[in-house]
Amino acid sequence: MSFKKLLIVLHLIVFCFGFAETHEGSTETVKEEKYNPVPFIMHHISDAHNWHLWGEGHNSVGISLPVILWDNGLKVFSSEKLGHEEENVAEVDGKFYKVFHNKIYSTDANGTLDMHEGHPTNDVPLDFSITKVVAQMLLAAVILLIIGLASASSYKKSQVPSGVAKFIEPIVVFVRDEIALQNIGSVRYQKYVPYLVTLFLFIWVLNILGLLPGAANTTGNIAFTMVLAVFTLLIVNLSGRKTYWMHMFDPLGSNMPFAGKILVYIILVPVELLGIITKPFALMIRLFANMTAGHIIIMSLIALIFIMQTYAITPVSLGLSLFIYILEVLVAALQAYIFTMLTALFIGSAVEEPHHDHH
Repeated sequence: MSFKKLLIVLHLIVFCFGFAETHEGSTETVKEEKYNPVPFIMHHISDAHNWHLWGEGHNSVGISLPVILWDNGLKVFSSEKLGHEEENVAEVDGKFYKVFHNKIYSTDANGTLDMHEGHPTNDVPLDFSITKVVAQMLLAAVILLIIGLASASSYKKSQVPSGVAKFIEPIVVFVRDEIALQNIGSVRYQKYVPYLVTLFLFIWVLNILGLLPGAANTTGNIAFTMVLAVFTLLIVNLSGRKTYWMHMFDPLGSNMPFAGKILVYIILVPVELLGIITKPFALMIRLFANMTAGHIIIMSLIALIFIMQTYAITPVSLGLSLFIYILEVLVAALQAYIFTMLTALFIGSAVEEPHHDHH
C-alpha cells in the first residue's frame, strides 16, 4: 500500500472515532467553544520582549530580556516590568509603557490605548530592545565564535584537524570549492569565501536552534532575512565591475546604433535596474517563507488534537509532525545552502570578467 493510501485510511479511521465520540454526548445541549489555534501558532513564530519557555499566564516560565527604548531620552529596563500579559503597564522615569501585539506603546498609568480600526494610535518610542530573536541571533554568534576559536586552536597544534575542526573543515572546503569557486570564478573567489562561510554557518545554526522547543523563529523573521538581503545587495553592487554596470545601462552593447536602441531601452534599462532590488528581495522572501511555513505546519498538526477534541487523532497528528520535523532538519541545511549559493551567484555576475569575441 502506498504512503498516500495509508494516510487516507488513517484519516478515515480517525474520522470514524471522532464521529463516534462526538455523538456519545449528543444528548447534551451545551456546545463547547471551538479551539482557535491561531494565537498559539502566532505566539510561537512571532518575536517577543521576553523569552517564554513554558506555562501560561502567571504560571509561565521565561527569561526576562533587556528593553532599550528612546523616548526623549534613553530608557533601559527589564522586560519583567512589562510582564507576560498585555494588561501589564511598566513605569520608567515617570513614563508608562504597554505591550500590544509585541510592540511597545507609550500610555498612561492605567495603560489606556486609543484604538482606531483595531490599531493603537499611541506614540511608539524607538525600540532597540534585545528581543527573543536578537537574543538567539547573539547566541548563534557566540556558538560560531566558540567553534571558530576551537578549530583555530586545533590547527595550531597540528595541521591535521582534530575535535570540532574535523566537522568544520569539510563545510569550509565545500563552501569554498562548490559555492564560491563555481559561481564567482577562480580569479576573485577567495576574497568572498570568509563572508560566504560565515553566512552559511550563521543561517544553518539559527535554523537548527529554531527547531528546539521554546526557541525563537529567527530565520522566519522578515526583518532578519531583510538585513541579510541588504548585505548581499551592498556586497554585489559595491563589487560590480564596469561590465556589470554596462550590462545594466547598455545591455545590447555595440550590436546596433544607439538611436535604434533608445526605444528598446525605455523598457529594458528600468527592468535591468529593477533586477538589482528583486534579486535580494527574492532571497529575503525565500528564507523567511520556507522557515515560517515549516513551523506553522508543525504547530497546525499538533493543534489538530485540540481542534478535533479526540485522542484518536493523536497518533496521526504526532506522526505527521515528526515527519515534517525531520524534513525541517534537512530544510535547515538546504535553505542555508540556497541563500549562500545564490549570494555567490549574484556576486559572480557582478565581478564577471568581460567576454571577448573571437573571430
